[in-house]
Amino acid sequence: MCPAKKTGDVRPGWLIAIGGAENKLKNPEILERFHQLCGGNNARIMVIPTASELEDAGDQYVQLFERMGGKAHATPLNDREDCYSEDVRASMEKTSGIFITGGNQLRLSTIIGGTPVAHGIRRLNATGTPVAGTSAGAAVISEHMIAGGRSRSTPREHGATMAPGLGLTNKVIIDQHFRQRNRIGRLLTALSYNPFASGLGIDENTAVFIDPEGVLEVVGSGAVTVVDPAELSHSSMHDAHHMDPITLIGLKVHILAAGARYDVNTRLATPPQANNGR
Repeated sequence: MCPAKKTGDVRPGWLIAIGGAENKLKNPEILERFHQLCGGNNARIMVIPTASELEDAGDQYVQLFERMGGKAHATPLNDREDCYSEDVRASMEKTSGIFITGGNQLRLSTIIGGTPVAHGIRRLNATGTPVAGTSAGAAVISEHMIAGGRSRSTPREHGATMAPGLGLTNKVIIDQHFRQRNRIGRLLTALSYNPFASGLGIDENTAVFIDPEGVLEVVGSGAVTVVDPAELSHSSMHDAHHMDPITLIGLKVHILAAGARYDVNTRLATPPQANNGR
């Protein structure tokens, strides 16, 4: 699945991937920045709580966004039939931003994937609507989604389970709760299957804001681990046996804190002080 095609001079919308456990009450800078991208006091944000089985998962974010100004509403999509509702499709057309909550990314992809809701999200983002996701909602943003895998430091054969995501970008693979759950091994495993995209390991209360040109900025209190496989010269994944450790030679790794940037197209990273005039 590739990102929806752009037409003419239409600019795509921002993509915001949050590593989970973002501050919601004390200094909610990540959510506030997303809210401003959606129009601030004129925002109309659709919250999709499908990944979570908690009944109030969506309502919590609705209350937060409405306190910031504008309007928000939760859209429960508990089975695939819900995703074919004409009311849901009509509601999507009135939104200025989409926020996808955390939970289980496979629940999210198996319920929404391939439905009019998934197509609508892709089309809206392709024509300028910001889309944000936290935790599972961040993982599903990319074309290739990490669906599971054990937390470990070493990449291993069968160390990550992959599934199709929403395909809003095919430039990155995203993992969340990164340092808190020691997920470097499964991100490296995911990249070893097909070293095309850059890997983003996002800490909790940390986000990447990817602009329409493909330049991301780190926001929040943690860091983002960027793994660039463009110069990978050797991978042993193809002949590894079950759960063998994997040899990967030639990877480039960046650790980016708040204000640092990374261009997913050119793969150039820049420190915060280099971006003051941007």
